[in-house]
Amino acid sequence: MAGYKWRHSPLLSSSLIITILEPYPTFIFFIFFKNKNKIMAKSRSTPIHPIVMLLVTYFLCTVGKSNALACPLPPELATKLHVDQVAVDSASSDYGNIVHSKPAAVLYPSSIEDIQRLVRSSYNCPIPFGISVRGNGHSVNGQDMARDGVVVDMKSLRENKHGIKIRVYKNHLFADVGGEQLWIDVLHTTAAQGLSPVSWTDFLYLSVGGTLSNAGISGQTFLHGPQISNVYELDVITGNGELVTCSKRNNSDLFESVLGGLGQFGIITRARIGLRSAPAKVRWSRAFYSNFSDFIRDQERIARGSQRDVANYLEGSLVLDNGTPTEWITSFFPPALLPRIMSLVKKHGIIYCLELTKYYFVDDTASEIDQDLQRVFKDFAHVPGFIDAKFVSHQDFLTRVPNVENESLTHPWQNLFIPKSRISDFNLGVLREIVLKRNITTGPVLFYPLNRHK
Repeated sequence: MAGYKWRHSPLLSSSLIITILEPYPTFIFFIFFKNKNKIMAKSRSTPIHPIVMLLVTYFLCTVGKSNALACPLPPELATKLHVDQVAVDSASSDYGNIVHSKPAAVLYPSSIEDIQRLVRSSYNCPIPFGISVRGNGHSVNGQDMARDGVVVDMKSLRENKHGIKIRVYKNHLFADVGGEQLWIDVLHTTAAQGLSPVSWTDFLYLSVGGTLSNAGISGQTFLHGPQISNVYELDVITGNGELVTCSKRNNSDLFESVLGGLGQFGIITRARIGLRSAPAKVRWSRAFYSNFSDFIRDQERIARGSQRDVANYLEGSLVLDNGTPTEWITSFFPPALLPRIMSLVKKHGIIYCLELTKYYFVDDTASEIDQDLQRVFKDFAHVPGFIDAKFVSHQDFLTRVPNVENESLTHPWQNLFIPKSRISDFNLGVLREIVLKRNITTGPVLFYPLNRHK
């Protein structure tokens, strides 16, 4: 893609080099996608900071070789290209608050054509300038910045309703969604018609184009694959400013490259996303383990499918002996159980939590659902007496992570794939010997078991 080059910052990096070998479950702690078939691992020199959540950025991170304002720009962009301090500062940092880089200007497009005009300007410039696209500003290492280039703020398309919007085709079970749209709005729009995408992220205030340019991973991934595996068609602005429609059958090379491609191959302006019927309610369960091998074995049994019809969502997490109970614990478990949980944590240093949901599409009785819960856990090796469940609506479960941020804080997230063959070594060598003993983090550490064939 002419004039575009993805970059990353060496800050807050790890020393791990990861290779995936097994054809079956791979456990994800931190996610880094080159594309959905290639995983890049980098040699790093600074300590690991395993505040482990899904890294989602909105793509097309670029290094400009010239200042954008030195190149001829179309007159149609004159009133939409902002160089004032407020606009420049708004695009000079991101959610990570680690990297700070000032663009020459910020484009607030009123149409897809405006973005095409900007890309063509860079393509035709003797020395192309950098362009970065900002969905909702949730990159964590400066990926949506463009030093001396132009940042395209997709929020203007979303808020002024000039983009693709969200169109649900109920009879065909798909939705056409603008790349600028947020997943929280996709949820509300599809739920109004009794439908839902099958694969989500834990946090929904992310742009569609952003997650599809990374992967889009959450607890549904073991069953349905990441979000990029549930896309039927894309509209993409390529490096010469052309708008191209692509799918597995049409321009398939572009389609496969853009999904999970970190914006190196184009800007997603529309995605056709598969839908299914939304469940009536969700049984949300958590159980604690003191033994890591038991915890991983039970996760793997579900991910492999040997425990069929057990879960529609599967995740794991750590509870570390590093202070008072987190809101993650206090908001879910009854107060009477909290002292026992913290006593268990104190005894073992680390305990592991298996989290799963089961979707219900009919109004089963409470007793039937309770029997189902007992059946699910009867063969599992969790600590007896440390299990709890609640019933929530599908929307309440998917919106469980609120949109509450402190932009002044730094968010050093890491993303890493671990093959099944090395997961026990990682627990001992990293989680216990580094994270626990050095008391590195009080942030969340999440596990996602994945099937490679998904």
